[in-house]
Amino acid sequence: MSKPNWKLEKVATTTLALAGNPNSGKTTLFNAITGSRQHVGNYPGITVERKEGTINIKNARVKLIDLPGTYSLSAYSEEELVARNYLIDEKPDVVIDIIDATMLERHLYLTVQFLELGIPVILALNMMDDVKKQGLRIDVSQLSNLLKCPIVETIARTGKGKQELIEVALKHAQEQGNSWKPLKISYGSDIDLALDDMIEIILENEFMTERYPARWIALKFIENDREIISIGKQTSNVADQLLTIVEETKHHCLRTLNIPPEAIIADYRYGFINSILKQNIMIQEKSRHERIALTTKLDKLLVHRYLGPMIMIAVLYSMFQITFTFGEIPMGWLESFFGWISATVTTIVPEGLLQSLLVSGIIDGVGGVMGFVPLIAIMFLMISFLEDSGYMARVAYMLDRILRIFGLHGYSAMPFIISGGIAGGCAVPGVMATRTLKSPKEKLATLLTAPFMPCGAKLPVFLLLIAAFFSEYKAQMMFSITLLAWIMALLVAKLVRSTIIKGESTPFIMELPPYRLPTARGIFIHTWERTWQYIKKAGTVILAVSILLWAAMTFPGLPEQEINQFEDARQVLHSTISDSTELEQAIIKIDNRQGQSALRYSIAGKIGTSLEPLSQLAGFDWRTNIALVGGFAAKEVIVSTFGTAYSLGDVDPEAAETLSSRIAADKSWNKFTALAMIVFVLLYAPCVVTVVATAKESSWRWAIFALVFNTLLGFGIAVAIYQVGTKLFM
Repeated sequence: MSKPNWKLEKVATTTLALAGNPNSGKTTLFNAITGSRQHVGNYPGITVERKEGTINIKNARVKLIDLPGTYSLSAYSEEELVARNYLIDEKPDVVIDIIDATMLERHLYLTVQFLELGIPVILALNMMDDVKKQGLRIDVSQLSNLLKCPIVETIARTGKGKQELIEVALKHAQEQGNSWKPLKISYGSDIDLALDDMIEIILENEFMTERYPARWIALKFIENDREIISIGKQTSNVADQLLTIVEETKHHCLRTLNIPPEAIIADYRYGFINSILKQNIMIQEKSRHERIALTTKLDKLLVHRYLGPMIMIAVLYSMFQITFTFGEIPMGWLESFFGWISATVTTIVPEGLLQSLLVSGIIDGVGGVMGFVPLIAIMFLMISFLEDSGYMARVAYMLDRILRIFGLHGYSAMPFIISGGIAGGCAVPGVMATRTLKSPKEKLATLLTAPFMPCGAKLPVFLLLIAAFFSEYKAQMMFSITLLAWIMALLVAKLVRSTIIKGESTPFIMELPPYRLPTARGIFIHTWERTWQYIKKAGTVILAVSILLWAAMTFPGLPEQEINQFEDARQVLHSTISDSTELEQAIIKIDNRQGQSALRYSIAGKIGTSLEPLSQLAGFDWRTNIALVGGFAAKEVIVSTFGTAYSLGDVDPEAAETLSSRIAADKSWNKFTALAMIVFVLLYAPCVVTVVATAKESSWRWAIFALVFNTLLGFGIAVAIYQVGTKLFM
C-alpha cells in the first residue's frame, strides 16, 4: 500500500481595509469581527494608531486593517493622509466602507472618493436598526446597482451581518483581481475641460502614473492637495504645467461663478450622491410624526442648558464613587498577592543584592503600580461605556460654551477628556487628538494644557496618597482633583491666549452621534485594550526604570566604617538586653536606621538630598524628590520608587504591609504635604513620551516650554498649599 502524498499548501491572505467617517461604528465592527485576534501599534514614523486583526474563514486567511476615521481622502489632517497613503501604497484587496445608514448623503461623500480612486469597494450599511426605528427602509439592491458595488446591511454593536460582510468582501476581491477601475464624474464644462487637458499631459509624460490614476492626480491638483502637489514638484517640471492650468481654471471659476474649483468639485460630488438617493433609495414607511427619536428625547434632558451640566457633574462623580466601591476588594487581593510573592522570595533567595533587587527593585516597585489595575480597569470600563453610548460627544458639546470663554474651542474638550478629563486617560493620544483643531493657536493652547489632566499614569499616585491621608473622602478627593485639573487648564489657557498666543476663537460645529446601547463585547474589548496598555507599561518601562532607580538607591553602599558602627550597636544590644522580644524590636530599629543611612548615601539619595533645600518649601523630603525625578520618565514610576524606597529602609519598625500605610506612618508627611504632592504631580512636567508627542504636533520649542512652565507652575502652587496649610491649620 503506497503512502499518502501529504502536501502543505500555502493559504493566500486577503487584505481588507475598514474605512469610514468617525462615529460610523467602524472600530466597533472591527472589534466584533476580530475579537481578541488583533494588535495595536502605530503607522511607521507617525503617531497615528494602527489596528490589525486576522481571521480564518472558509479556508481563507483574512487580514483586517482598521484605518483612522476620516471624512474625506484630502490631506487636511494626519488621519486622512495616513488612510489615503495606506490605500495607495499597500493596495488592499478591498476597502469595506462603513456607513451610518441614517446619514447616507454625508457618509457617501467618502465612498465617492474611494470610487474615484478606483479601489474595489463594498459598503457596510451600518446601524440598520436605527434606520428601522426612524420608520425608514433602504432599497439596498437599487443602491448597489447605481453605485456598482456590493452592499451588506450590518449592526456593528451586535455583530449582525459581520459574517456575510467578510464573505461578500472575499468574493468581490476574487472577482476584481486587484484591478482598479476609477469612477468618472462630470464636474461641469469648466472643470471637465481642464481635467481633459491635464490628463493628456499626465499620460503623455507618465507623470506619477505608476502610483496614482491620471484623472485622480489632475483632481488633486485642482483641489490644491498640498501633498500631491509637493510630490509632483519633486518629480518633474510637469507639475508647473499642471499648476498653470489650475490657476487659469481657478481664475475663470472665480470670475464667472464666484466659486473656487474645490467648492465646485464638492458640489458636484454631492450632486452625484443626491441624484442616486432621489431614485427612491430611502423609503419612508412610517410618518416621522408618529415617533420622536430617542436621541432627541434624551438630548432635551442631557444637553439642556442648565440640567445638562448638572447631570454631567453627577455622572463624573458617580464614576469615582463606583470605582472605589467596587475596586477596593480586588485591589486588596492584588496587594496581598504581591506581599505573598515578596515574602516567598525573601524566604527562598539568600539575603544580599539579588534578594534586594527582586524584592525591593522589582516586586515592590512594579507591584506598587500593578496593585491599582482593578481601579484603573473599572474606570476604563465606565469611560468606554460613555464613549460607545454617544454621551462623550455631548460632554464636548456642552463644554464648548465654557471653553470659548477661555480662548479654546469645543474640539479642545476631546483632547482634554482623552488626556484624563474624565480621570484615567492618557496625555499622548490626547495631544494627538488636537489635530482636529483647525486653528493653530487654539491647537497650541490645547496642547499646552491637556497634560494637566489626571491621566491613568497619575491615578496611582493620587490613589496612594488619598488612601494614606484622605481614606474617608476617596470619591470626593478624586472628583476634586479632576475639577482642579479642568480649572487650571482653563486658567492657563486663558493666560496664554491673552499673552503669547493671541487670537480669536473659531466657530464650533460638531456632529452628535445618536445614542446607542453599547454591547458588553465592545465595552470589554475597549477596556481590555486600555488596561493592557497600562499593564504592559508596568512590565516594560516601569520595570526598567524601577531597576535603574533601585540601583541608584542601592549603590555605592555605606562605607565599611559606618557598617561596622551599626554592627557594634547590635553587639551591644545582644549583651545588654535579655528579653528576646525586646531585643528583636531594638535590632529592627537599628536595621531601619542603617537602611535609611544607606539610602541617603546612595546616588539617588544624594540627588534627593541636594534638592531638599528647595523642595522642603513644599514639604518634600529627599525620598520624595527621588520619586518626582523618576516621574519625569513616567508618572507611575513615582509609586514604584516609593515602593522601593520604603522597602529598602522602613521609617517605622512596625509599619503596615501596604505602601500607603507606610507613607502615613512617616513623620515627614502630613495632609498638607500630601495635598502639595497631589497638585504638583497633577501639574508638573508631562512624561517624556508626551513631551515628544507635543514636539511632533508643534515644535520642540513649545514642548520644552511646557516642560519648564508646568513644573514651575506646579511647584509654586504646591509651596503655597504647604506653607499656608501648615502655618494656619497645624
